[in-house]
Amino acid sequence: MSLARFDLENKRALITGGTQGIGYAIAKGFGEAGASLIINARNEEKLNHCIQQLQGIGITASGALFDVTQAGLVKEAICHIENTIGPIDILVNNAGIIKRAPVENLSEEDWNEVIQTNLTAPFLVSKYVGQYMIERRRGKIINICSLMSELGRDTVSAYAAAKGGIKMLTRSLSAEWAPYNIQINGIGPGYIATPINASYRAKGNPLNDYILSRTPAGRWGTPEDLVGASIFLASEASDFINGQIIYVDGGLLATFGKPITY
Repeated sequence: MSLARFDLENKRALITGGTQGIGYAIAKGFGEAGASLIINARNEEKLNHCIQQLQGIGITASGALFDVTQAGLVKEAICHIENTIGPIDILVNNAGIIKRAPVENLSEEDWNEVIQTNLTAPFLVSKYVGQYMIERRRGKIINICSLMSELGRDTVSAYAAAKGGIKMLTRSLSAEWAPYNIQINGIGPGYIATPINASYRAKGNPLNDYILSRTPAGRWGTPEDLVGASIFLASEASDFINGQIIYVDGGLLATFGKPITY
């Protein structure tokens, strides 16, 4: 297979929640592979800084300031992008939040916010981007899933419910839209080191010790570890792959833990 099939030249990608962490790493990887980028966020200051960073390293990037949980705003934003910037060839549904609390203490407001952001928003953005992809009979959608798409864990019931839901949304959409030459797949990150979980990774933290003991690779992942799978699923190299979730987790889901050293 020619490496040209992994090329994203002349492709345009919309990445939701793309100003930091996993979203930014994927966006930067797409840009380095030749794609032009549209970065979505709700925070204008962060969005402007992100665009400046990407443009500063020679990547073509523009911003799209809208709330992915608001159907009317999503529809309007996608229409504006399609009519003024150009067709969206690749969509990455990355925006997400987490609220940690035991179920008996979890408020309905927090439950609804997590479900709305992590599950309903990917449905909305996919719906309105998908309408244009169906007309063109081509497109790639990548949903950012999670280990919690497969495994439960205490204090993250809303997050796990949403990520389990996005796994099944990925599969259902792939069944509906495959006839239009649209591939919808997911990536399930393992435990990825980002600024938001820096305190958990401190030496001696029980959670850090547990994650290292459960992950055969023996380390936390980095946002950059997700770039290869993302480029693959966004490129022509994955044209016959649909409805799949690729777990980028250092082997965590494959085993009870790191191999014992004898």
